[in-house]
Amino acid sequence: MAKNKLPTPRKAPGASIDIGISDADRKKIADGLSHLLADSYTLYLMTHNFHWNVTGPMFNTLHLMFMGQYTEQWTALDLIAERIRALGFPAPGTYGEFVKLASIKEVGGVPKALDMVRHLVSAQEATARTARSLFPAVEKANDQPTMDLLTQRLDVHEKTAWMLRSLLEE
Repeated sequence: MAKNKLPTPRKAPGASIDIGISDADRKKIADGLSHLLADSYTLYLMTHNFHWNVTGPMFNTLHLMFMGQYTEQWTALDLIAERIRALGFPAPGTYGEFVKLASIKEVGGVPKALDMVRHLVSAQEATARTARSLFPAVEKANDQPTMDLLTQRLDVHEKTAWMLRSLLEE
């Protein structure tokens, strides 16, 4: 009885990627995901900063809400970076790279509590726009894992923006 052998790989591991998405499409998607990662990291840092520094009558509510948001965001960073790696490209990982790639600008100083909420609404919406902008390239490449990731991220960012906006209503 002959032993079952695994087929010999066509190319050495790591030499090329053949997942049914062209090199050019993988590069375009990874570039878009790098922008999403930069926006997501900037949003994470902003939310964590506001968690640390919020004051006023809504302190407890906002402090806890921001903690839930930055904790969720932290987990998402890994998912986005790992998708970039799965596509065969390095994930950006420095402040310098994030500043260049992000559409969200850093907030200086310590805003008042409701101004923090306004900044976070804007940053959540910006991150949603960045995620949404990737769909044409992802759909063209028939990249379902990235579509799934983007859909999940859009759901979180749009829902979080809605919840934050609700705090601004009188």
